[in-house]
Amino acid sequence: MAKVRAYIGLGSNSGPRKRNINQALKEIEGIEELRISQVSSLYLTKPWGKLNQNEFINQVIEVETCLSPCELLSRLNEIEIKMGRQRHEKWGPRNIDLDILLYGDQVIESDNLKVPHPYMRERLFVLVPLSEINAEIVFPEDGAKIREVLNRVLAREGNNVQKTN
Repeated sequence: MAKVRAYIGLGSNSGPRKRNINQALKEIEGIEELRISQVSSLYLTKPWGKLNQNEFINQVIEVETCLSPCELLSRLNEIEIKMGRQRHEKWGPRNIDLDILLYGDQVIESDNLKVPHPYMRERLFVLVPLSEINAEIVFPEDGAKIREVLNRVLAREGNNVQKTN
């Protein structure tokens, strides 16, 4: 399979959040069929969906991979499990969350994988770090640029994400 450029969102809001993100990055780097090509800054963000929980540390990475979307998802799920991720409640606290945001220009609708990520157009904690990496990325469904979508969300909601060390 030819190499595909994909974008992965990383998030953590329980335990040592920055250490969790760094550990996940190391685990992703260990995937033989994948190369991390860009890494955004870390961002401190308010929770989304379920609001009464700790703030998140979020990051987006760009990877080049020859893994299929399902194989990539499987590897990311293995990393989450290895790091102790437990799925108790939707949008609840998590020590690590790894999401495929975009996979080339593909639109994927399966039972266990939806790409582009279904909520990414609404989430500043995805749009801000993704636009830091490449604001000209386009959504495959309609050709909208990340920068344009980000500006619409910022105009509607204001900026609630903050770059952190």
